[in-house]
Amino acid sequence: MHRPRLRRNVRLTTVAAALVAACGLQLDAGSPLGLGFAPVHAQAPQLRAEVGKPLQQAADLLKANRARDALAKVREADAVPNKTPAEQLTIERMRGAAAARAGDTQTAIRSFETVFASGKLSQAEQAQTAAQLAFLYSQAKDWNKTREWAQKAKQLGGSANELDKLLAYVNVQTGDFAAIARDAQSSIEAAEKAGRRPEEADLLALADAQKRTGNSAGQMATLEKLVGYYPKPEYWSAVLSRIQAKSGFSGRLALDVNRLKRATKTLDKPEEYVEMAQLALQDSQAAEGKAVLDEGYARGVLGKGDEAERQKRLLALATQRAADAPKALAEAESEAKDGDALLRIGMAYSGLGQHQKGIALIQNGIAKGNLRRPEDAKLHLGIAYLRAGNKAKAAEAFRSVKGTDGTADLARLWLRVS
Repeated sequence: MHRPRLRRNVRLTTVAAALVAACGLQLDAGSPLGLGFAPVHAQAPQLRAEVGKPLQQAADLLKANRARDALAKVREADAVPNKTPAEQLTIERMRGAAAARAGDTQTAIRSFETVFASGKLSQAEQAQTAAQLAFLYSQAKDWNKTREWAQKAKQLGGSANELDKLLAYVNVQTGDFAAIARDAQSSIEAAEKAGRRPEEADLLALADAQKRTGNSAGQMATLEKLVGYYPKPEYWSAVLSRIQAKSGFSGRLALDVNRLKRATKTLDKPEEYVEMAQLALQDSQAAEGKAVLDEGYARGVLGKGDEAERQKRLLALATQRAADAPKALAEAESEAKDGDALLRIGMAYSGLGQHQKGIALIQNGIAKGNLRRPEDAKLHLGIAYLRAGNKAKAAEAFRSVKGTDGTADLARLWLRVS
């Protein structure tokens, strides 16, 4: 199972539209970015025919995707002597639209900057023109100017959503991961405050930026939030691999890690199924071990290749022990003298599907006290409740786990599952 590619370009998943605009420049009025690069038609009464006619022809040529021919018509209009300010402004608007469509970015920038500086635009037109300039400067890879015009467009009331995406793209290009983290965090908090699910790409961008700025704890918290909102197997795989690599994480929790992998559909390699089954059998969880192997065979993961015979023998062993489990557990229960024994027996009954009996035994074991690992007991109580379908009680148990050896980490992740 591959892990999410938390690399520098991860933010591009949210700025695909911005990139299309920056590099492809969809310039018609129906642009997905709403940039309104459509030319202004020569309709104003201040335009003389010798100016208005070539500009109208330029507009028609733009509609026909003949941008360079449109630029030629703009130049024809611009050659008319003694132009009025209104005529010159209309010419620059048309020149900017045609040049942008033709890929002449610098000419488009000069024209739109002239239009912006004219003092003749409404606030909405200023916002639109500033946004146009921001995307044009991004095409020219002038990141400082891109940021300057994007921020100006936002201040004037431009589309914050698209402009924020462009600014995030600029931050990626300039390596300003602190800014990426700050912006992504702000977007996530705003979504949560409004009762909305944060954007998946914002969570990924924040995790990546936290990694690049050395904020490991913050990155882990963000990834945990990511699997809560977007429980994809690849995200769970990334979280669980990092949990196991955490300093102080106990190796004795391997079976519990595999339980969480199974619950999140990230147990998918033959060796992982075999390992979990073996660990379950070693812990007297025969029914669980058999169920794991049955799942591996049902999914077509087991029973193939060089290890097929070994896997078959392991299944036969697990099947026999699972068949013997009811009698063996009844005998063990009658002989149990301490809480730890009751905990193990309770989990085995839970694995058999006898959930209420299993939960009662685990609770009795906890009540006896003097447990070797009381936090493990609370973790397993939560798992037993979850198997029984009692999510509220499972959550209560998981929240009570306070261990520092990995038990609390696993309990916190189980809350994302439940």
